[in-house]
Amino acid sequence: MKRTRASQTAMGTAALRALESAKPATERMCDDPYARSFVPTGFYLQVKLFARFAPPRSRGALTFVLVRCRYINEYLGDRLHTGTTQVVILGAGLDSRAYRGELLSRAIKTFEVDHPATQAGKIERVKKIFGTLPPHVVYVSLDFNQETLDRLLVSGFDQRHLTLFIWEGVTLYLEQEAIEATLAWIRFHACPGSAIIFDYQDTSTLSGRHRGYAVLNRLTGEKRIFGMEPEQMEAFLRERGFTQVVNAPAGQLEHLYCTGPNQGRRMAHYYSIVHAEVGKKEGEVGQS
Repeated sequence: MKRTRASQTAMGTAALRALESAKPATERMCDDPYARSFVPTGFYLQVKLFARFAPPRSRGALTFVLVRCRYINEYLGDRLHTGTTQVVILGAGLDSRAYRGELLSRAIKTFEVDHPATQAGKIERVKKIFGTLPPHVVYVSLDFNQETLDRLLVSGFDQRHLTLFIWEGVTLYLEQEAIEATLAWIRFHACPGSAIIFDYQDTSTLSGRHRGYAVLNRLTGEKRIFGMEPEQMEAFLRERGFTQVVNAPAGQLEHLYCTGPNQGRRMAHYYSIVHAEVGKKEGEVGQS
C-alpha cells in the first residue's frame, strides 16, 4: 500500500457494499447502511460503472467481496451470542461494523487496527458521519508488514476476554512472515476459545494466470502477495495452535448465498474464508 494515502482497495470494497445496500432488501447479499457515506462521490460512481460493465471474471471477484461481508457478519453474530465480549478488526479499512448492530447497541469494545494513512482518513469520516468518535471503539495504527500487534496491549486489549479477530481482505497483501507473526501473537495473547476469521486467495492468483491483477496492482499500489491452497489451510492453522478450523471455499459460499434472486450470480473460485479458535495454552488441562 502507498504510505501517503488511504487504501484504494478499502474504498473500493466500501463502494461495492454501498451499491449492494441500495438494492431491495430481498436482493441484497449484504447490508451496510453507512458504506455510501464513507466513499467520495466520484470514486463511488467509478466503481458503479465498473461493476456494471465488468467482465464475468471480475464480476465473480466482486460477488465474493459481498459474500465475504455477509459470511463474516453472520459469524460475528454467532460469536457475540456465545460469549465474545471483545472484537479486533485487523486492517479495518472503511468497515462500519463497530457503528451499527450489536457492536454499537451493546457497546462491545472494538479495536480497529489499520495502517496510519488509511486510519487517519477513516477517523475524519467517522467524525463527519456521527459527529464524534464512539467511546467503545479504539483506533490502533500500525503496519502489519513491519510491526506486531503489541500496540493492542497498551490500548486496552484485555487478554482475559473472549475475542473475535476479523481479518477481512487483508492477508492477500501481506508477506507470509507478517501473517505468521499475527497468528502467533493471537495464539499467545488471546485467551483460549477466542476466534479468528479471514479470507485468502489460492496460489493460482500469484502465478500470472489472472492477468487482471497486474492492472489492479498498478492502479492501487496494493500488490497481492500471499496465497494458499484451501486443502492446506486447516493443517497450517492447527500447526500454529488453532482448533475448530472451518474452511469455506468459494464453491460452498456460492451454494449458500447465490440463491433465490441471486442464483444467477457466480463467484470467483480462487477465494476462501476460514475461521478457527485459539487452542488451550501449553500445560493447560484438556489441551486438544
